[in-house]
Amino acid sequence: MTESSALSDLRRRIAAIEPPPSIASTCVATGHAAIDLALGGGLARGRVHEVFALDAADASCAAGFAAMLARRLGGGIVWLREETADRQGGQLHAAGLVEIGIDPDRLILGLLPDPLAVLRAAADVVRCPDVGIALIELWRDPRRLDLTASRRLALAAEESGVTAIILRIAAEPSPSAAQTRWAVRAAASVPLAADAPGHPALEVELLRQRGRAQGGVWRVEWDREQASFRAPALSGAVVSLPAGRSAGADGGARLRRA
Repeated sequence: MTESSALSDLRRRIAAIEPPPSIASTCVATGHAAIDLALGGGLARGRVHEVFALDAADASCAAGFAAMLARRLGGGIVWLREETADRQGGQLHAAGLVEIGIDPDRLILGLLPDPLAVLRAAADVVRCPDVGIALIELWRDPRRLDLTASRRLALAAEESGVTAIILRIAAEPSPSAAQTRWAVRAAASVPLAADAPGHPALEVELLRQRGRAQGGVWRVEWDREQASFRAPALSGAVVSLPAGRSAGADGGARLRRA
């Protein structure tokens, strides 16, 4: 499939997504009191946010955090990634996304040949008000993702109300127009009764945010039932988020590709 036909197919699929929730409320609380305090109430909708796995080994953790943010914000999700990401980091695990609380029927996966194609598709997706979340996955440090490109995405997000989450894997932070920038690592989770695996746990660091000086490092758990973050009570064994498995594995869940 050519890049132009892929974008056309992506536009058709976006048109079929349920419209996003009202953006009358400009921010959404994460559920974690300390993080919401640092953010001044919650994560802003209609803005660009960056999520970094500074080490490739934390790719699944960062992807999980980005997916959790998308679930918390609500609306249909368009996830854009390079075709090589399937080989580098594994296919998205549909059953793992379901465990986070994401309905695969409300997620469109766009696989594109290179970073430039990802950014071109992202520009179209972020301008489309029928999308809730544009999740833009890029590996390492593509030259095309510079301050100018991030400003274009930020302006498009503000105009459309679409929230853009740029997932950066094995990358170094650089100047951008993002509202917030996060680094994510694996953390210990608290075992449940009978020593069952606990809730997904992460260490998240707010590296910077526009207009506010507050940052911080927090250990968080994800509560699927409440679609919310919370502070863990105790330390326990490290539990990794699902990654590197076929999108068709477990439970019959499937991701729509474009």
